[in-house]
Amino acid sequence: MVRPPFPLTAADVVDDAPVIPVIVLEEVARAVPMARALVAGGIRMLEVTLRTPAALECIRAIAREVPEAVVGAGTARRSADVQAAARAGARFIVSPGYHPELGRACRGEGLALLPGVATASEIMAAGEDGFEVLKFFPASAAGGAALLQAWSGPFGDVRFCPTGGIHPGNAGQYLALPNVACVGGSWLTPARALAQGDWPAIEALAREAAALRPQPR
Repeated sequence: MVRPPFPLTAADVVDDAPVIPVIVLEEVARAVPMARALVAGGIRMLEVTLRTPAALECIRAIAREVPEAVVGAGTARRSADVQAAARAGARFIVSPGYHPELGRACRGEGLALLPGVATASEIMAAGEDGFEVLKFFPASAAGGAALLQAWSGPFGDVRFCPTGGIHPGNAGQYLALPNVACVGGSWLTPARALAQGDWPAIEALAREAAALRPQPR
């Protein structure tokens, strides 16, 4: 694989593969073998969520020991989250919502940002600050593929990574939409596989995700 340039753009992040894994890690020891399994399966943009005390150390370990991976930090809510993630080695940021201060922090650190949106007003607010590649969250609860299809008219220049309620059974429906670049999902790194160190299972899930194709509409 060719390593993406530094700094990344949001387009670099969403165009790399059909799925960005949304990863919750409780133990640093799991981070590196998990990342290697995902990369071996063809998935290298890895969103490690800042939901656990171990998250920053997991990002640091992946950034240091798995150069083929491109690790980012998810669930970033404050500028302090962005700064801590940058120090740990994150190369992109994913947020559940958007605030201008978060955008300024990412620009200050040279990190790509996928800001979360769920309404037309939020899309417009992010667009006003120059962000046109967005995370749609929580996708299923907020209106799903039907809402994304409706947005393709007034927001034809915006691309989305829907996350929340996405799984192998419906991912192809989202990927078939012209304004969807990729999807985010937690199914690639199930808690049981992480706990058991079942890296072949995670590699197999990554391989299936990397091969996902849009379903006919």
